[in-house]
Amino acid sequence: MPNFTDITGSFAAILTTLSFLPQVFKTWRSGSAGDFSWIWIAGFGAGLALWLVYGLALGSLPLVAANGVTLSLVLAIALVKWREGGPA
Repeated sequence: MPNFTDITGSFAAILTTLSFLPQVFKTWRSGSAGDFSWIWIAGFGAGLALWLVYGLALGSLPLVAANGVTLSLVLAIALVKWREGGPA
């Protein structure tokens, strides 16, 4: 049976990941990621990657799942931005 910490972490992971989805959908639909800076994409992506590694080290499914999914969403935004004009 999951403990309180795992349940709390799971709900936090679900809420924070789901809250990012509307922005990703908007970016994909519009085909524009102009509102995102490369510095934000790199910094946020690196932070998510580190949280993912941390979650793997702890064996924490909520951390791994949330940060793995959110990292893939940030990479999707980066792909749209790259298509717009590369890394500049």
